[in-house]
Amino acid sequence: MLKETIETTYLHFNRAKDNYEEILNYQLDIEIYENKETIKTIDAFIFRFIKLQDFMGDKLFKELLKKIGEYKDNMALIDILDKLEKLAVVKNNKPEAVVISIVEYERIKMLANLAEDLSIQQMVHERIGDDKGALLDYDDYAKQRKAKIKHAV
Repeated sequence: MLKETIETTYLHFNRAKDNYEEILNYQLDIEIYENKETIKTIDAFIFRFIKLQDFMGDKLFKELLKKIGEYKDNMALIDILDKLEKLAVVKNNKPEAVVISIVEYERIKMLANLAEDLSIQQMVHERIGDDKGALLDYDDYAKQRKAKIKHAV
């Protein structure tokens, strides 16, 4: 049952994706609403997207929880989503994916961006070098960095 549910989910997803990719090629202006074929494509995308959301909420999420023994009859969608937020996908006894809340995702994303900013700042300071504040050529910087890493290991 889960396999068929996943296949149907992919069917809705792929059809919505096809419509979406076609919409990306449109010139977004007021004239877009004057072309009947364009309207049909936009309507098809909206229909498939809504169908995908409904199907996932009504079938897929319940089937996933049933498969792992976590579904109880007549669970509210909010309870289903709460259970799903706490799941991890494991392959060969190693986590492959983790389902987290949007708030947690945004926090992790912000921290990753901060780490990248700090890394860039460090790289700029290292490339400035000691000779009268002259900026090192990137290749020279990369060689020095590689040597430091090799020496540290």
